[in-house]
Amino acid sequence: MAQPSSFSGQICNWLTSISFQCRAANEPDWALPVLEIAASDRVVLKVIPVDLATWQKINQEGLLNLSSNYLQATRSQGVPAVLLWEDYWLARKSIVQSRLAAMLGISAKIPARLTLARRIDKAATEHFLETNHLNGSTLSKFRYGLFLPKRYYRVLPEGFVFDASADEMLVAVATFSNARIFEQNGKPFRSHELIRFASLLNTNVVGALDKLLNAFIREKAPDDIMTYADLEWSDGRSYKRLGFEERGYMPPRKALVELADMRRVRTPVETGQPTGESPVEYLTVYNLGSIKYVRDIKTNANES
Repeated sequence: MAQPSSFSGQICNWLTSISFQCRAANEPDWALPVLEIAASDRVVLKVIPVDLATWQKINQEGLLNLSSNYLQATRSQGVPAVLLWEDYWLARKSIVQSRLAAMLGISAKIPARLTLARRIDKAATEHFLETNHLNGSTLSKFRYGLFLPKRYYRVLPEGFVFDASADEMLVAVATFSNARIFEQNGKPFRSHELIRFASLLNTNVVGALDKLLNAFIREKAPDDIMTYADLEWSDGRSYKRLGFEERGYMPPRKALVELADMRRVRTPVETGQPTGESPVEYLTVYNLGSIKYVRDIKTNANES
């Protein structure tokens, strides 16, 4: 077992606090520690913690390939697997814990059928995504939210913290790009991107993405919707259940980790550092890439 002060130890301590067993797996060919989380006497998740100090001393390309192969092999056995970066754990711990808890089946379940879907403004979207999405907010054209009316607050478990006086609660958000218009068979073809999707911390809004997608489809009538599955967290099989198909891979992307506050940026300009101050120390890292998924709305509608 990792020492409590280590990254691995912090994860195991948290898992123990929510009544899950955690142990270090015996992976002799693996360059980083692998943790197994057991629930109901079976392994349901493997978390691979990454110590940033390690990444300063190793061949990242080789380790990324090893990481990708390991995750793919684990998921092929039906076991969810995550590549968990230390900077995310330190800077956005509540979101990481919420996502892991959802994978372990211990989040508050909210049926999407009880919610109302509608467009929301930029300010509400940004606040929600900064609080509930691992990568925060980003630019988008169309923003939709799911609201749980007060009369259904009874589905929330005892001890769930929320504003019981509010008339409704925003429990999920999805954002979409403007249309990219192509010519297909001599006619304009409208393609949109699903950019962000997130549920409220510590909840699993069952059917949320499907309901948000349908609200967007009814209003904007896209010919297709494309999105990306982050390979560090999943292989995107949930998109397949919603009618998306794999359409290729996106290679690993570079990011800079600002070591002072564990914040990720693509370029130093994003930090907004005033000229003349001491230079900020960064660590260059690469993610595992992503799988591109596309849902062909126009074809499916014609077939039905």
